[in-house]
Amino acid sequence: MSENKQMAYPASVDSTPTSANQEDHVSMACHDARRLLAMSENLFTIIGIETLVAAQGIECRSPLKTSPLLQSVMEYLRKDITTLKADRYMVVDLEKVHVLVSGGHLLSILPKTIFPQLELK
Repeated sequence: MSENKQMAYPASVDSTPTSANQEDHVSMACHDARRLLAMSENLFTIIGIETLVAAQGIECRSPLKTSPLLQSVMEYLRKDITTLKADRYMVVDLEKVHVLVSGGHLLSILPKTIFPQLELK
């Protein structure tokens, strides 16, 4: 998260003067777009970690149940990523959950009324 906070500084405040300051303001939009892509990847990782932690926490409270909707998300998640029962190397788990989050797979099993999805045409 801290990395994203640092990258959130607007590039437009650091315009590069051109033609002896006679040209239009340089927007630096390309630089900002590349930075936004990196921030998005970081966000997918953060959401993935939060998802794993939430699932683990819910499972620790067993035999208590969660909502049917959240249970369906957990079942989908646990098809690929097993419950953490002992200390283990988690890079593979983090890579898998990153794919589930960034690819929209977890959102795809939820009703669109809960998380409306942008349809690109």
